[in-house]
Amino acid sequence: MTICSLSFAFALAGTPLLAQQTPQSLASDELPSLLTIYKDLHTHPELSTHEERSAAIVAKELKAAGCEVTEHVGKYDKPGLTGFGVIGVMKNGAGPTVAIRTDLDALPVHEETGVPYASTVTTKDDGGQEVSVMHACGHDIHMSTFIGTARALGKLKDEWHGTVIFIGQPAEETGNGARALLKDGLYTRWPKPDYVLGIHDDAEIATGQIGVTEGYSYANVDSVDVTVKGMGGHGAYPHKTKDPIVLSAEIINAWQTIASRETNPHDDVVVTVGSIHGGTKRNIVPDEVKMQLTVRTYKKEVRDVVLAAIGRIAKGCAAAAGLPADKMPAVFVRVDEFTPAAYNNPELVKRVSAALKRAIGADNVVLKDPTMGGEDFSEYSLPDHSIPAFMFSVGAVDPAKAAASKKTGVPLPSLHSSKFAPVPEATIRTGLIGMTSAVLDLLKK
Repeated sequence: MTICSLSFAFALAGTPLLAQQTPQSLASDELPSLLTIYKDLHTHPELSTHEERSAAIVAKELKAAGCEVTEHVGKYDKPGLTGFGVIGVMKNGAGPTVAIRTDLDALPVHEETGVPYASTVTTKDDGGQEVSVMHACGHDIHMSTFIGTARALGKLKDEWHGTVIFIGQPAEETGNGARALLKDGLYTRWPKPDYVLGIHDDAEIATGQIGVTEGYSYANVDSVDVTVKGMGGHGAYPHKTKDPIVLSAEIINAWQTIASRETNPHDDVVVTVGSIHGGTKRNIVPDEVKMQLTVRTYKKEVRDVVLAAIGRIAKGCAAAAGLPADKMPAVFVRVDEFTPAAYNNPELVKRVSAALKRAIGADNVVLKDPTMGGEDFSEYSLPDHSIPAFMFSVGAVDPAKAAASKKTGVPLPSLHSSKFAPVPEATIRTGLIGMTSAVLDLLKK
């Protein structure tokens, strides 16, 4: 009897043949181990530029999945910072190159989720202050999904060809981690990708769903410091002073007219004063007030208009208050903290969305509005968007809670909230299936 006829005979006799592995079956197989990794990462969060333990876990898992791994990648503009970036390369013959990125860092937040694996970590931040630390933005979900995707692609090599670059990025929350990796030769020491993919867990979308956005998805983020000067004196004799606190209030109100009167209503603009400090005692008019602003836009030309208007309005208000030229407000845009807007390449979004619909069902792929939040994932497509990039959102909320919030209007805990607790099992599973399916489509044979 021939080998073929023997195989046929065994099949007829009821001997099971090996089932073909799929992203769905591999997600089920890997989920128990990935949940253990997730809970470990959640319990041991690390602040930006201090991700030593997290990076080591990611590096170990990438090696186990079959990647060539390089650790301690990243060059920062600030001296003395160690690069904890991790780059893994999985090669599988000739073909395109796809990069997948995860972030590693956590936030200075005191966790109040009540989950059994909640973080109790405290540490000193870079300013020497004692702070609590929490994965309040879901980067632990991202890392776990990232590791699972590496495992899945390593087991599905018969279905794709090309190269996958796994990017473990530190310091996303401070906006300088992606730049540090690029500065250290991410696109020269390793193959330059044809596509870049990323995920972010979503605090508004139900588990089992993936949100997609074409075009701009995250905003430009600018940090601006403003010092408003005055002429101090006794609080009982304000007519003998030039009060910088009153002047600051006028400037803040006037800044809100930038969005309402100086830019096209179709262009999104946010000017938020997040910090204002002035004075030491209730009966003293101070000499100055210091403010910190976050400014959000999408388009470069709108960003230029808004930043120019912030300085012009501040100085105009000061001149109207009778301050001399040497007492004009000082406006400083912190270019070292700038994060460019993230742009999801429309053609890549359409292609990957089709793969996602096949993988999790068309009804589970939902359109998501752009956000004014920031994401330095934008750096990977380069300033001219010449490398097509796409970050999609993975629902992390219990479906019943998501439905109740939508019905009642009561908001759910947001990203960066001390009470944000994603549903890990379903979120990681959907993220793994989605990301693996996206890569298989881009690298399909």
